[in-house]
Amino acid sequence: MKKEYGLNLFWNKRFLYESFKLPHNDASMKSDQRKKFIAIASRRAKPGSGSGPLVLRERTETYGIPDLRFLVGRVKFVVVGGVATRLYMPERMTLDTDILVLPDDLARTEAALKRVPCKKLGPLAIGGSTWRMPGNRFLDVVALDEVWTEDAIQNSVQGKDGLPYIALPYLVLMKLTAGRVQDMADISRMLGSADDNTVKITRRLVSRYRSTDVEDLDSLVQLGKLEYKDSQKSR
Repeated sequence: MKKEYGLNLFWNKRFLYESFKLPHNDASMKSDQRKKFIAIASRRAKPGSGSGPLVLRERTETYGIPDLRFLVGRVKFVVVGGVATRLYMPERMTLDTDILVLPDDLARTEAALKRVPCKKLGPLAIGGSTWRMPGNRFLDVVALDEVWTEDAIQNSVQGKDGLPYIALPYLVLMKLTAGRVQDMADISRMLGSADDNTVKITRRLVSRYRSTDVEDLDSLVQLGKLEYKDSQKSR
């Protein structure tokens, strides 16, 4: 008897790399690869997931991060990346911490990090730099040159640790911009548990700044909703 898989199959990186011939450094998918990936996932996904409803709804902060306000001084920033996703979906392990700053604030941020002292490891391709913090933790300072970057920093959400985190609609924009396999998985799972108003706000923002991605966004939302649907019965 053929075994049916839930949505989790399509977030399996080995499956994705082999199916779409992606390099194993998790590089960004091209537009046609992403559409193919979403189309296959839409055909094969079943209601529910491998996790119970309480796990899917749980929001934890198991992996602590340092008080970044101490590291960057008066520079305005928001926490982004894998650490930020835990506000909107079940927490997943991530090896580094990412913050978003304005490009004009990058020099001040780097100067503050040097005073801590943190060690600069090199530049980021998208703009910014990567650092080793005290305690051998890693920090990516992303200086994204987008028209919405300032709004994303100004309209932050406070985490339990008191740090400013990026709001979900802007986090989705960032992940669509990055376009990696993990980013698509995160978008689907985060919006799958989001309320209708948040989804509408996100779609409006994507329509404004990344109009060519709206169709993909709608498909990812549907996949995410399917993962949460009847999760109690799927156990």
